[in-house]
Amino acid sequence: MPHAPASADWIDSRHAARRLALTLAIMTLGCSSMYVVAVVLPAVQTEFGVGRADASLPYTLMMVCFGLGGIWMGRLADRMGIQKVLWLGSAGIVAGFVAAGMAPNIWVFVLAHGLLLGLLGSSSTFAPLLADTSLWWNKRRGIAVAVCASGNYLAGSIWPTLTQWGVEHWGWRTAYVVLGLVCGVGMALLAFGMRQRPPLLAGPTQGSVQALASQRPFGLSVGTAQALLCVAGLACCVAMSMPQVHIVAYCTDLGFGAARGAEMLSLMLACGIASRLISGVICDRIGGLRTLMLGSVLQGIALLMFLPFDGLVSLYVISAMFGFFQGGIVPSYAIIVREYFPPEQAGQRVGAVIMATMLGMALGGWMSGKVYDLTGSYHAAFINGALWNLLNGLIVLVLFWRIRSAQRSVHT
Repeated sequence: MPHAPASADWIDSRHAARRLALTLAIMTLGCSSMYVVAVVLPAVQTEFGVGRADASLPYTLMMVCFGLGGIWMGRLADRMGIQKVLWLGSAGIVAGFVAAGMAPNIWVFVLAHGLLLGLLGSSSTFAPLLADTSLWWNKRRGIAVAVCASGNYLAGSIWPTLTQWGVEHWGWRTAYVVLGLVCGVGMALLAFGMRQRPPLLAGPTQGSVQALASQRPFGLSVGTAQALLCVAGLACCVAMSMPQVHIVAYCTDLGFGAARGAEMLSLMLACGIASRLISGVICDRIGGLRTLMLGSVLQGIALLMFLPFDGLVSLYVISAMFGFFQGGIVPSYAIIVREYFPPEQAGQRVGAVIMATMLGMALGGWMSGKVYDLTGSYHAAFINGALWNLLNGLIVLVLFWRIRSAQRSVHT
């Protein structure tokens, strides 16, 4: 039996704030695998003697399984609470890192990332914790969800540099095993503080159109609205994955070394933390859909900046810009779902959209490696990412136009 839901008085309470801090720490541990695979990519490629596209497959399969697992974990969290889901995920993280660290070939390495780290491990954190957090807050929902999601980028700012140090001193295999034990055991212990179910729902937020929109989001059927959000999420994350997955390999190709690339990745994701917090404040003022549009435009600008500049200093600057501009995009989807879809379906609906974003990360990571193998450079891969980003912006424009039309109809 899951623990009974808290009183609605606990919404926006000190308990919600303490729980948010705990959620941030769990997210930081649980999302480690999403970023460290990029750090070991050159060493794995060399050891197993595979091409850049094949060496990108662990990340690709992990993101696919991460997304699929997010739907499953979201439904489990809706039914039985977040605590048991987190314990299941912690077991997957330990098993996945250890299995990958002991892999005899690339295919075992790939499966360990997909089935254990993706399907069972990281998927228990991102979408379920975003949905859970959105149900504990009303007045400051945007910033609360942003703080929760920042754990994902906090993981990206911490673990790549530490993993690179481990690779240099212990080798990538030992570094993986140690990382799995630290993150998996730590996550399991922190989950003891997540027993309480979310408060009883207190109704639509002030200034929202949820009472009407939850029946027909954006003036569309629930299924059609969900599908459009999923396509938008996939498109923006194809673009987002290009620098995140390949910046280490890109710097190695340019002669700057893997360590400089790991530093750029950490910088990118550290700036993403600031971006998510600022976007959360903006979201509380202008709503999730407008925040998503702003992030999409800025991400496209930063992505195009990689084309004319490939010097060491300029790459540090552009990496920081990219992280700062795109960090608030994915959390915006959780806010949009909470604003326009039935709140009792938050776990599975957020899980479905996050699945699409992870598919986008997976597709973009593999696609960029394939483009590199075909062309011998990353120039065309950056252009490909910009075009996918444009598709995201067009879908958001359509949804925004439909909302404005629906609001005018209500007022007339």
